[in-house]
Amino acid sequence: MSHANDQADTGPQPAFILVRPQMGENIGAAARAMLNFGLNRMRIVDPRDVWPNPRAVALASGAGRLLDDAGVYPDLAEAVADCDYVYATTARARELSKPVKTPERAMAEARAMQAAGKKVAILFGPERAGLENEDVMRANAIITVPVNPDFASLNLGQSVLLTAYEWGRQTIEAEPVVDGLAKTDFATQVEVEALAKHYEDRLDEIGYFFPPDKAPGMKVVLRNTWTRLGLTRAEVQMFHGMMRQVVRKLTVRD
Repeated sequence: MSHANDQADTGPQPAFILVRPQMGENIGAAARAMLNFGLNRMRIVDPRDVWPNPRAVALASGAGRLLDDAGVYPDLAEAVADCDYVYATTARARELSKPVKTPERAMAEARAMQAAGKKVAILFGPERAGLENEDVMRANAIITVPVNPDFASLNLGQSVLLTAYEWGRQTIEAEPVVDGLAKTDFATQVEVEALAKHYEDRLDEIGYFFPPDKAPGMKVVLRNTWTRLGLTRAEVQMFHGMMRQVVRKLTVRD
C-alpha cells in the first residue's frame, strides 16, 4: 500500500482519513464531497475491497484525481503519525473522555491550526459501526453532529460532506481562543505514541496491568488519556524524563 502521493494539496488543509471503509461507492462519494469544498487530502486506512476501486472512481464523478492522490495506509497509527491534532467523528456516546466539538467549532480550530503550520486530521469510521474505541483513543477531540437522537446515523459520504462544508464556509477570522490553540507547539502523534509505549512498557514490568484479562482495556484508557491531554512537545519530554528518573532511582536502590 502506498501513501506517497497524499501531499499534493492546494494549501493548508486537514487530511480526511477514512478508517477501514467498506464500500468503494462511499469512498467515491466522500471524494466528491471533499472536492466540492476545495479539499483534496484524503487518506484511506485498510480499505475492505481492492484498491484502486473502480466503484469509487465511478461515484467520485469528476473527483477521480483526488482518489489517485489519496494515501493508503495499513493501519491508523501510520496514517496519523505525522499529525499534530486529530479529530474523530462519532455520534455514539463513549466511555472515553474527550472534548466534544460541533463541526463548525472544530473546523474553525482546524483552520487556525493549519494556518499556523500544524497538521490536522479528521477521522471517519467504517460504514457498519463507525470508529472503534481503539481508533478514537488516537484523537485529541471528538466531532459530533447535532442530529436527531432517535436517528443519529449518518453514512460516510454525509459525514464527510457536513465536515467539508463547515471547512469551506469558515471565512471569518478565528476567535482569539482558537488562535491561542493554533499557536500551541503540539507533540506529533508519533511522539505521543512513543510516550504511551514508554509508560506501558515500564508499567508492564512492575505488573501494573492486572488482572491480565483487563490489561487491554486499561491500556486503551491510558492511551486515550495521553491524546486527550493535547500534549506539547515540551510536556512529552517532561513525562519521558519523569519516568526515566523514577526507573533510574529504583534501579540504584535495588
